Amino acid sequence: MTTPHQDADPAMMAPGKSPRQPLSPLVIFGLLVVGLVVIAAVVSFFWTPFSPISTDLKNRSVGPFVGGHWLGTDRTGRDTATRLMLGSQTTLYVGLVAVGIAAVIGTPLGILAGMVRPGFSEFLMRTNDILLAFPALLLALILAAKYGGSVTTAMVAIGIASIPGFVRVLRSATMQVMGTDYVKAARVAGRRGGAIAVRHILPNVAGLIIVQASSAYAIAILAEAALSFLGLGAPASVPSWGRMLYEGQSTMTVDPMVSVWPGLAIAVAVLGFNLLGDGLRDRFDPRMAAKR
Repeated sequence: MTTPHQDADPAMMAPGKSPRQPLSPLVIFGLLVVGLVVIAAVVSFFWTPFSPISTDLKNRSVGPFVGGHWLGTDRTGRDTATRLMLGSQTTLYVGLVAVGIAAVIGTPLGILAGMVRPGFSEFLMRTNDILLAFPALLLALILAAKYGGSVTTAMVAIGIASIPGFVRVLRSATMQVMGTDYVKAARVAGRRGGAIAVRHILPNVAGLIIVQASSAYAIAILAEAALSFLGLGAPASVPSWGRMLYEGQSTMTVDPMVSVWPGLAIAVAVLGFNLLGDGLRDRFDPRMAAKR
């Protein structure tokens, strides 16, 4: 018996190319940028330039490389580089959990919407559109009003707001796989929908799940920073890039670098995940590959 990948619809695979293609420069650059952020987060578990709770009262609001502070300090004398490294932990943790929530819920819903009858599929998609109308910020405001602002509130709000994207992408990909000959043969042979989804559909859409997760991660980073900036994310005791932006706005005129560094960290992280997502889309999305 042939495998799903051997019988796959040509529309689901790049024409004239092997399934294993070398990584493009776009993917490599995105991986390098994301890798730097991940390394900073991992290293911060074991080492930081200064103690997270220490303050240098003699060197408050100083610039880079003054008093041994690589990126300077804030108005209370806290080391900016240390807070950036610790903030990367919060950013990656919130993004990982939020994207995990979206993928775990959105993937099966998207596959289900692509396999069921058109009437029920349309019902699922219209419900998905209603959820799409509620952005992460609005959901966070609702949850914060009920449970209070916290990291958990941010993760749940961002995760729920990211579900519609997974549902849309997976439904479209599932419908393409459902039209292939090997899936039709499996249905004629009496295989149940669950078996078809696991054996035939999931392996063919796994690449698109990775692509969507990478793109959703970039959105989650921005959303977490915005929620923390508004006080709906990480509390003051938890280092966060968005919280650093919020605390630095009062000294923008006299010490703008306090806000520039976390803003730059957010921009670089989002750029990295966006580049990674675009590169992976070129690699895994058959429609993009067919255009080249």
